[in-house]
Amino acid sequence: MSSATTDKITFEHPLNEKMRTLLRLEHLFCQVNHYLPNADTWSSRSAIDALLNMVNIFARADIKADLIKELDRQREKLAGIRRNPGVDSERLDIILDELAKATERIFSIDGQIGHVMRTNEFLKSILQRSSIPGGSCAFDLPHYHFWLEQPVEFRQTETKAWLNTLQPVESAVELLLSLIRSSTSPTKEVANAGFFQSNIDPQAPAQLVRVSLSRETRLFAEISGGKHRFSVRFLEPAEVDRPTQTRMNVPFFLNTCIL
Repeated sequence: MSSATTDKITFEHPLNEKMRTLLRLEHLFCQVNHYLPNADTWSSRSAIDALLNMVNIFARADIKADLIKELDRQREKLAGIRRNPGVDSERLDIILDELAKATERIFSIDGQIGHVMRTNEFLKSILQRSSIPGGSCAFDLPHYHFWLEQPVEFRQTETKAWLNTLQPVESAVELLLSLIRSSTSPTKEVANAGFFQSNIDPQAPAQLVRVSLSRETRLFAEISGGKHRFSVRFLEPAEVDRPTQTRMNVPFFLNTCIL
């Protein structure tokens, strides 16, 4: 994920459903970990919201099987490059061991991922109101209001316990995305009149597109793509009107992650 402390902004676009799920989970884990240390009740709410959003993701797909499949796929692919010239065998062995351990931890999860929170009556009551705008008001959820009024140590302990049930998932997501993002070196490209398009090699299908550009450009990247090609448009933000594609030639760095 991009950092506000760097001189570049990085925009990412997943090219398949697996990558969309990984990026969404990463986003939600970051949200929980950001708000969890804070003492105010609004931070506690934001941490709970992120956890329950993950519960919804886990309910819609067999994330456990998907993670195991992806961990095994990456381990098999990386094991196949051992004899390639220039490969750091020691570093490769460390990564392969990390992938194997991550797989074991996912296997060790009892039942479907997220079932501990999904079967918790307190969290279930909040989840049932989450689709209603403002549905977690004190009058809608007095139990939640009572919980939020408890000492910060109590709230943090409970939230950490729920988060810890997902620790194998968090570690696996972090490892997978780290390997995918670092699978290729960036190339310097130019978007003529704010537009860039590239074909995808069917023999090495891309997983993720990353576009980095200087903060000084005051532009944002809109990326779209599928199995065969992807395109990048650089847009000028507007306060009221719809953003428009810039007419400038925009230099940027491109990572087409294929692992």
